[in-house]
Amino acid sequence: MNAQLPAFDTALPDCAIELPHAERLSAAERSAQLAAAEEIQRCQRALSKAGLNVVGELLKGHDGFYEMNHYPDGDVFDRDRHAQYYYHAHREGGLEHGHFHTFIRGQGIPSGLQPLSAPAGSEPWPSGDEAIAHLIAVSMDAWGQPIGLFACNRWVTGETWYPAAAMKQLLPRFGIDHAHPSWPANLWLTALLQLFRPHIQVLIEHRDQVVAAWQAAHPGEDVFEDRALEITGYLPISVDSWVQALNQAQGVRP
Repeated sequence: MNAQLPAFDTALPDCAIELPHAERLSAAERSAQLAAAEEIQRCQRALSKAGLNVVGELLKGHDGFYEMNHYPDGDVFDRDRHAQYYYHAHREGGLEHGHFHTFIRGQGIPSGLQPLSAPAGSEPWPSGDEAIAHLIAVSMDAWGQPIGLFACNRWVTGETWYPAAAMKQLLPRFGIDHAHPSWPANLWLTALLQLFRPHIQVLIEHRDQVVAAWQAAHPGEDVFEDRALEITGYLPISVDSWVQALNQAQGVRP
């Protein structure tokens, strides 16, 4: 199935995104994702009781919300797990208010996971402790609810390019559990990436397929720096719908 891409996407090669199916996951995987959903609900409940939401937590203390600025200032890092994220916006139109970019920094990447090499003539990619792997971006609406996930080309985030097999091993390493800028917001994002891990995995696999197809269609060009290829794939998400599918696959009645 090809998920419909938002208006900001460019023309992509015809690479299908195979949507995940809850019944194809193991019972243990479904249980872990349902536990993550409970964490998401706890965080949202705690915020809503104070009239807050996840996005508002990241923008508090700022005079406004400006395109391309990172929120909060200086990004969010977890020094133990070497995870990082920031929130920003640079889209016009559609339902998206802004989006998260999520990463694992070099010190959190096992030495056995090797990135690709930058093409000849390209700017050097971050390496060693400075390496950085972009996991996924999370689209949010104006009410602080997640509405989609998307993967992107290397130039968008200036990352070190790890192939899909390595990226899938990095996904469980993302976690931020400190209080800056908001404990519930950090726990919420950590849980969201666990809940939708199957969706993120297929987007990462699809990303590599799109990049390979784009390179084949544009020989002699550096695909990783091609501004015509920005978003490689997008999937709409709904916490409630995915939780319902997980419960049905587990045999849990509504």
